Amino acid sequence: MINIKSILAKPFAKRIAVKIYKQSKNAVKVQENLLKDLVSQAQNTTFGKDHNFSKIKSYTDFKKQVPVRDYEALKPYIEKVVAGESDVLWKGKPLYFAKTSGTTSGVKYIPLSKESMPMHISAARNALLMYIAETKKADFVNGKMIFLQGSPEMDEKNGIKTGRLSGIAAHYVPNYLTKNRLPSWETNCIEDWETKIEAIVDETINENMTLISGIPSWVQMYFEKLVERTGKKVGDIFPNFNLFVYGGVNFEPYRNKFEDLIGRKVDTIELFPASEGFFAYQDSQNEKGMLLLVDNGMFYEFIPSDEFFEENPTRISLADVKIGVNYVLILNTNAGLWGYDIGDTIEFVSINPHRIKVTGRIKHFISAFGEHVIGSEVENAINSQTSGTAIAINEFTVAPQITPKSGLPYHEWFVEFDNKPNDLDDFARKVDLALQHQNSYYFDLISGKILRPLKITLIEKGGFNKYMKSIGKLGGQNKVPRLSNDRKIAKELIKFEEK
Repeated sequence: MINIKSILAKPFAKRIAVKIYKQSKNAVKVQENLLKDLVSQAQNTTFGKDHNFSKIKSYTDFKKQVPVRDYEALKPYIEKVVAGESDVLWKGKPLYFAKTSGTTSGVKYIPLSKESMPMHISAARNALLMYIAETKKADFVNGKMIFLQGSPEMDEKNGIKTGRLSGIAAHYVPNYLTKNRLPSWETNCIEDWETKIEAIVDETINENMTLISGIPSWVQMYFEKLVERTGKKVGDIFPNFNLFVYGGVNFEPYRNKFEDLIGRKVDTIELFPASEGFFAYQDSQNEKGMLLLVDNGMFYEFIPSDEFFEENPTRISLADVKIGVNYVLILNTNAGLWGYDIGDTIEFVSINPHRIKVTGRIKHFISAFGEHVIGSEVENAINSQTSGTAIAINEFTVAPQITPKSGLPYHEWFVEFDNKPNDLDDFARKVDLALQHQNSYYFDLISGKILRPLKITLIEKGGFNKYMKSIGKLGGQNKVPRLSNDRKIAKELIKFEEK
């Protein structure tokens, strides 16, 4: 039987790849033109008038007029939009509000415009097309695909539809994919995550699954249910499953566990989407990092993370970024976010083209003693001791222990192993040395006897899921922070310590 979809996908993928790499070669110019266009389109909005958009002729002008703001600081404008006013942050009214639960802001309403929404969808599509263009593998388009996501049901806020971004995106599945896509609409609408996973297993267990996508921790739950139900490896249940697409967290801590559950290696594509925009995707199986999308309706700015909390931090455009510097990502979008601090930190791994890796969250760090340890450092430390071994980790997070009952303070690592190391003390020692090697401040604190080496607290099997359920965040797009500068999470996790 001739599979038309996979045959047609290859020339189309090649065309898209040529176009995207052409943009990437002229990334700085593309970004400069995009800023002018965004400012021009928004100059008659309330925000545009308040910030003299009509007088902005360059990026230098823009920085003088538009300060960096987080959601809380932009909230007075967003509240006007939510109340139903037009032409506030962007021309007209938003098409949707993506509803997210902020850690400090309660519920956030992120506007999605008629200009920005299609770019979320085309970026997700192009990530798959870039994979096809490079690998020439297109057979997955003939099988069934699953995207583990939030409910597509929406509410209304003053005439504007409101929901989770992943649920909103479910309304935009192209016609040629609707027959391939699982789970069903009804199953996607189930709110309780554990019930939803069981229903997804029911619907997929006898299907020809070729592509599976979602946040690794929740896909892992789905895989575990499949194995539990059948007694088989996921790769045996779905012999044609060869592509896993993920975003939201670093996959490396999960890789060993996934390969064990699947029974073999599969290709992976990393995505970097958020309600505020789709920033990057992995464009190559052979290169490190994700390709920054320079013509996707967003003008990017970057602030070195070690300057971020200073009075006047360095604020630069793509023209001046350097490889290996940890930057806070700042957005200006065609949905009306201006000088917007999304909270994510990134690092460039190449400049031509501009490829990045996500290093963490600017608010997720440990600096209780001045060490400023970030997410990518703890992930790299633990990956250095699990990669290529039988050790498998389900989940972990790190918190400072400032007032121990005895001895020096330390970093406490809460780890849920699926397969523990034979010698936990030796494993902890090596992870600590790997962290010291990356972070000179941490090294100085350990060698100066201000901190003692890290301590691992074992969390029972399923403990992290129980914790997430206890705070009402099991499933969907929710994830456990890799590290925090206080013990709020630690205090709750201790309840699930392995006995």
